[in-house]
Amino acid sequence: MENKKRPVFLDLTRIDMPVMAVLSVAHRITGIVMFLSIPAAIYLLGLSLSSPQGYETVTSLFDSGLFRLVLLIALWCFAHHFFAGIRYFMLDLDIGVDVVNGRKSAWCVLGAGLVVTVIGMVVML
Repeated sequence: MENKKRPVFLDLTRIDMPVMAVLSVAHRITGIVMFLSIPAAIYLLGLSLSSPQGYETVTSLFDSGLFRLVLLIALWCFAHHFFAGIRYFMLDLDIGVDVVNGRKSAWCVLGAGLVVTVIGMVVML
């Protein structure tokens, strides 16, 4: 018999999620962000290929600090999604499915995404 008086605790800011859950949520969010950024990337590519003035317009964007920040966020999204995808593929192959190795691989994915982003930031400077 099911207990109907169980409390419902839905305050997500107070729930302590394990690193694997944070990684899973971040993987989904980065996938959505990358998908939603496709139209802007296609527009900028088309603009840069349309004429020499369009190319100059797009290259002048790269001098903007805000645009560089957007590029760093996009780089982190790609790197995180890439490394998390490899991790999930390995989990599908039953590699690292126990809790200890799952936690280690989740931290490795977060660290690898951060390292790639820092390298990208150094290259942009």
